Amino acid sequence: MQDLPRAIRFYEQGLGWKRSPASEEEIAFFPLGGMVLALYSRERLAEDVGIPARGSGFGGLTLSYNAIDRAEVNVVMEQARSAGAQIVKPAQEVFWGGYSGYFRDPDGHLVEVAHNPFWELNEQGDVILPL
Repeated sequence: MQDLPRAIRFYEQGLGWKRSPASEEEIAFFPLGGMVLALYSRERLAEDVGIPARGSGFGGLTLSYNAIDRAEVNVVMEQARSAGAQIVKPAQEVFWGGYSGYFRDPDGHLVEVAHNPFWELNEQGDVILPL
C-alpha cells in the first residue's frame, strides 16, 4: 500500500469491513469469509519478497496461500515450480516468526506460500482470525 493508514480507512470506514484484533501497527487483517485481506506497506512487502518496490513491475499486491505447516509450504512451492512458476524467494524462516516463500505465477502475479504458527486453520483450511 502506498499509504497504509489511508488504505485501512478505506476498507474499515469506507466499506465497513471489520479489522481483526490480530492486526498490528504495520499490518491490518480483514477476515473475508475464508480469505484474509492483509494490508501492508508496499516497501515492507517488496522487502519481504526481496525485490525492488519501484520500477520492477511490482504491483504491491500478493496472494497468500496459508499452509498447515512448514512441510506443506515446501510441497506447494515445489508444485508451483514444477508447474512453471518462477521461485522469487525460496521458503525460509521469516522475521515475523513464520515460514514462507514467494513465487511468480505464469501471469506474473506474486503468490506467497506461508505457514503462520500464530494463526488457527479450520477443517477446510480457512484462517480463523479473532473478530
